[in-house]
This record gives sequence, structure tokens and C-alpha cells, in this order.
Amino acid sequence: MNEKRIGRILRSLSGFYDVQTERGIVTCRARGILRRGGNSPLTGDMVEITVEHGKGMVERILPRRNWFVRPAVANVDALVIFAANVNPVTEPFLIDRVAAIAGDREVQVYLCINKCDLDPAVDLERIYRAAGFPVILTSAETGDGVEQLRSLIQGKLTAFTGNSGVGKSSILNRLCPELALPTGEVSEKLGRGRHTTRHVELYRLGEDTYVADTPGFSSFDTDQMDVILKENLQYAFPDFGPYLGRCQFHDCTHRKEPGCAVTAALAEGTIEPTRYDSYLRLYEKASQIKEWEIKP
Repeated sequence: MNEKRIGRILRSLSGFYDVQTERGIVTCRARGILRRGGNSPLTGDMVEITVEHGKGMVERILPRRNWFVRPAVANVDALVIFAANVNPVTEPFLIDRVAAIAGDREVQVYLCINKCDLDPAVDLERIYRAAGFPVILTSAETGDGVEQLRSLIQGKLTAFTGNSGVGKSSILNRLCPELALPTGEVSEKLGRGRHTTRHVELYRLGEDTYVADTPGFSSFDTDQMDVILKENLQYAFPDFGPYLGRCQFHDCTHRKEPGCAVTAALAEGTIEPTRYDSYLRLYEKASQIKEWEIKP
């Protein structure tokens, strides 16, 4: 006899899905109609399953709040972008383009500056605090800042992302030592780490607290930036918020128009130049996409 349960997908790999239910984890397959309909289950999905003789089948995907294509994860409450100012040094544009993707999906973004025992990254902290992002300073080596991060992600499904070698898995090991996740050495010559995370998996860090450790920026689907219409990109930059609607022209693109409140704020120093430069680069990319090309 089939038993119906509701649960969350913790991991999806090679067509199998590990679903956390109130009665434990069940490994499931998915009904073919889900895959054929272009709506395959994602890590983070809440699903309805049936269980028979210990084997499960995903019958239905419950409504999603949001989802990302790569990393393939759904229902994200917050995104923690990891950065560092030493081996490897994180380029601000990498932070900005991922933050814009999350912002467009109305996902809360935190910036975690790791390896602060080696370099405090004063400029990075200043830029992103001024831009309105919560910033956490951590050290996987000493444990500094880890409890602050824990309190921010409590009760949420949070995705960790950042360039390889910046210490995402090391911080996860600090948050939950029993995970014993593999970590990669950073190449001194190349200044980047070896990928240690090959797929998206949710780790449970307590009641209703999940962390998705994702691959680095090279696998975060920054190509999906093209799904942000150029008209909407301005709203993905929270530091532009106070100036939107105050420009001389209602359809201002904040590039070359006279009477632009955003560029005036830039000139006054209240918007950081690196943030504005990122906006221009992303606008150029977004302008190549038409609304009718975006899948619903």
C-alpha cells in the first residue's frame, strides 16, 4: 500500500532524489511526466512523494518561491556570497553579478568576507556596507565570525557560493564539524582553488536550517544574467534604490542621460564606482535580450 508524504529534496544526483520527510530520508525517483514536462525536481524543492516497500516516487512538486538554473536549487531564502582579499582575491564584479541574479529573484544577499585573519579586506567591507548589504567577517582558521553567520542563517534555506578556494566548505565544517567536508588547497601559482563541490546538496544544520554548498562562480549560472531585463536591472542594485524615480527622465537608464540622480550620486561619492561599473557591464549584457525571449 502506498503511503503519501511531504518532504524537501536534500540532494539530486543521477535521477535519484533524497527527500527529507518527518519520518526520515527516502530515496526517490521522479514520475516521468515531471521530467518530460520540463519541470524536473530540484534540490530544495518541497515535494509530495509516495512510499512503498521503502522506495519512493516524487509525484508532485509543490509551488516554488524561486529557483536558479545553475546551481540547480529552489526555495532559497538567502544567498551568502563568499569573498576574500587574499589567495584568491575576489573581483567585485563577481560579487555584483551574482548579487544581481539573487536580487532579481528577491533573495536576501549576505556578503561573507573570509580569511580575515590574513587580510581584513577593508575596501570590500566598505564598498558593500555602503551598498546596503549585510557583511560578515569570518576566518575559517580561527572561527571568528562563524557564530554571527550561524545566527543570520538560522531557520532559512541558504545557498553558499563564491569563487573556488575562498573557504565555503571550510566555513561549513566550522558550522557543523561532523560534516567533515573535503576542502581544496589553493594554488599559489594560479591563485584559485580546486573545485571540491561537484553537485548541489543541502546540509541540515538544525531544525528548519539548511545550507546548500554550491560550486564556485564558474558554475554559478552567471549566463542566466540575460534573464534580467535591462529595465529591471536597476532594481537589483539596492544602493540605487534611494535615487530611482528622481531622474529627469522617467525611462532613464542611468548611463549618459542628463539629470540622472544615480550618476549624480556617483559623482558625489554615495555610490561606489565599482558598483556602478558593474551595473554598466551588466546592462550591456542585459540589453541583448528581448522580453519575448525570456521563458515564463
